[in-house]
Amino acid sequence: MFQSFDSAGDPAVGKPRVAMLRQWLAEINLDGFIVPRADEHQGEYVADRSARLKWLTGFSGSAGVAIILRDRAFIFVDGRYTLQVRGEVDLSIFTIESLIDNPPPSWIKDNLGKGARLGFDPWLHTLSEIKALKASAEQSGATLVPLDKNPIDVIWKDQPQPPRAPVELHPIEFAGELAKDKLARLASAIEKDGATHVVLTDPSSIAWAFNIRGGDVAHTPLALGFAILAADGKHQLFMDQRKFSRMVAAYLTQLADLHEPGGFEAAVADLARGGAKIALDPVLAAEKLKMLVEGNGGTVVSAADPARIPRATKNQAEIAGSRAAHRRDGAAVAKLLCWLDRQKPDTLDEIDVVTKLEEVRRQTGEETQMPLRDISFDTISGAGPNGAIMHYRVSRATSRKLVEGELFLLDSGGQYQDGTTDITRTVPIGQPTEEMRERFTLVLKGMIGISTLRFPAGTRGSEIDALARVALWKHGCDFAHGTGHGVGSYLAVHEGPQRIARTGTEKLLAGMMLSNEPGYYKEGSYGIRIENLVLVTPAEQIEGGDIAMHSFETLTLAPIDKRLIRTELLTRDELHWLDTYHARVLAEIGPMVDGETLTWLEKATAPLPHDAKI
Repeated sequence: MFQSFDSAGDPAVGKPRVAMLRQWLAEINLDGFIVPRADEHQGEYVADRSARLKWLTGFSGSAGVAIILRDRAFIFVDGRYTLQVRGEVDLSIFTIESLIDNPPPSWIKDNLGKGARLGFDPWLHTLSEIKALKASAEQSGATLVPLDKNPIDVIWKDQPQPPRAPVELHPIEFAGELAKDKLARLASAIEKDGATHVVLTDPSSIAWAFNIRGGDVAHTPLALGFAILAADGKHQLFMDQRKFSRMVAAYLTQLADLHEPGGFEAAVADLARGGAKIALDPVLAAEKLKMLVEGNGGTVVSAADPARIPRATKNQAEIAGSRAAHRRDGAAVAKLLCWLDRQKPDTLDEIDVVTKLEEVRRQTGEETQMPLRDISFDTISGAGPNGAIMHYRVSRATSRKLVEGELFLLDSGGQYQDGTTDITRTVPIGQPTEEMRERFTLVLKGMIGISTLRFPAGTRGSEIDALARVALWKHGCDFAHGTGHGVGSYLAVHEGPQRIARTGTEKLLAGMMLSNEPGYYKEGSYGIRIENLVLVTPAEQIEGGDIAMHSFETLTLAPIDKRLIRTELLTRDELHWLDTYHARVLAEIGPMVDGETLTWLEKATAPLPHDAKI
């Protein structure tokens, strides 16, 4: 079992631990301390040792910040977690603030008094974060104080040890390019950026560059560590070598000098003393690295992680692997949905569905000789009002029965050696209301709008995000999350820098994989989300057009529930897309299922009646 169902948060943790932190702050003459939900690598998942925000507050979401002052405490979360945070955090201790509308820099400017001293751990904040925080502190007359020791680590007496999962090699048949060739490309990029070296802090970049995978964090096959790449090819890798088998160590020795993590700071300082120009990504690299470089006479070159775009633009082997992974995963989801349709309402709860889905994914992987390595994130299994909690995490304390007349939202994914999947389907339990069907169809129109889009080179995610929302906007509705995130290749299911969102400033390039997942959430009642993964395809000329256009290839293969569709709200083109998609689903995953599932799939993918007038 990959997913734990223990309670996600414990409100009782807040009061005594906040009191201990305040006592420690008073002893070192600080007025407050910032606790981000982050580690030294700024990844979505953190190892248990680095779950400081959860330990202090009880909040288990993937994005959040706490600011603890002598007499007040605040926790900042975004729209995905506004409901979740109330159930996990002691509201007699913490005041909830918006991470979007009133982020810490804005809050500091308006709330910290003149002379206030606010501590922070420079390993847990990026260069860009600290730049913004310092500017706000200066406006209020306060001071940000970098600490040599994180106070949470001092008061957390049973803090777990650093993870030490084995490192494995990622075969060339799935990677599609030798590590030595990737590293040569990165060395050229370093030189173009005007640097002598770059520090890779993102474990996904290290995994991609060296063709390795690990298991140090949940649901993402990463080995935590750092790398210093050099324009002259003299690379260094800093990772606990107890993770390496003899074969892995021999392989990595051909690519870089291997060092223990304890030598990383000294190595950066030594390069800086030698006059190195060290590239750091402002949105990924820790402020501590800038302090080390500049404090030892080196020069910081502000430049994006050179592996991010090459990693995001998948090669043909990675694309072929993803297509295969999605066929396999689609067959598993079809088995699950068929099974779910046969169950009587009130006989299942949310955990039962998660457990069954893992079972069919494992079984399908075994049948196709491509085992399920892990789930790609904790499955969101939300019945009724729990489906309205956008990033709901089911626990034994919160699991609801699937009840007649409600909607059930299932957002899940798998990690396979050839690809990473992420799919959401919303299904009715019994008879849905007309409002549910209307809102579902509006969400579907937005998803089809993205699926069928043609767009010129240079288009950014921010420029197309509204297309997923137009139908909802016309009815006075919206959703409080981005339309799409990037997806890795047997790496992070949420991969940057590409995204479809108001904040999606990166150009969408051929080979990038993204999710397409508009939604609608009625607090206390139900949630709707439909999610497919899409691949940006190379630009092609449209007959009669002036410029070549990119498009999206849909990768995900599973039926969209027709019982929730009001066909009169769809155009003919939208109905045609849906029928064509369902025909493709049947053609590609039909041969992978049989018996009851095949019969169910044939019915689930049959064409809809065309009531559209447009």
